Amino acid sequence: MKCMYYLAPSLVSTHQISDDLHDVGIEDWHVHVISKDEAGLKKEKLHSSNWLETKDLLRNGFIGANIGFIAGVLAAGGMMLFKPFGPNVPVIAYFFLVAVATLFGAWVGGLTGMDSENQKLKRFHDDIEAGKYLILIYARKGMGEQVKQMMRDRHPESRHAATDVHFINPFARVERRRRRKQSDQVPE
Repeated sequence: MKCMYYLAPSLVSTHQISDDLHDVGIEDWHVHVISKDEAGLKKEKLHSSNWLETKDLLRNGFIGANIGFIAGVLAAGGMMLFKPFGPNVPVIAYFFLVAVATLFGAWVGGLTGMDSENQKLKRFHDDIEAGKYLILIYARKGMGEQVKQMMRDRHPESRHAATDVHFINPFARVERRRRRKQSDQVPE
C-alpha cells in the first residue's frame, strides 16, 4: 500500500478531492487529512488523521526498545562477568533483566514520540501552519496511477507533495531476490 501526500489550498477543495476519491474507489478509511482546522474537518465530515500518523510514537518506541535491549544485554553481560549477586544467579534472571530494559526503553521512547512530530510530516509543517490541508491517500497496489491521473485532471489546484510506502516489509529484498531467481530459471 502506498501513501500519497497532496497539499490542498482550501477546505472546499479538500472536500471535493475526498468526494472524487470515492468515485475512483478509495474508501473513507484510506483518506486522512492533516490540518490546523480540526473543526472545519469535522463540520465537512472529513477523516482527520490519527495520532499514530501525526506523532512519532512508533518510531521512537522502536528506537527506545533497541537502546533498552542493548543496555539490557550489556548489563546482563556485566552481571555474568562480575557476579555482584553471587555465583548462583539463575539464567532466567539475565533474560528478565534484558526484557525489562527493552520494555523500559520502548516505554520511554514512546513517551518521547508522543511529544514529537512525525518525521515524515516535518517537511509539511510550514504548509500546514500556513493553513493548507495535507491529504494522505492510502492506495492499494495498482490504484496509485489512477489516483494521480484523477488528481491531475480534476484538481490542478492541489500539489502532489510526496509518495511513501505505508508498510515497510522487512523481507522485501528476500522476496525480490527469490522472484528474480525464479524468472532467471526459465523452463525449456
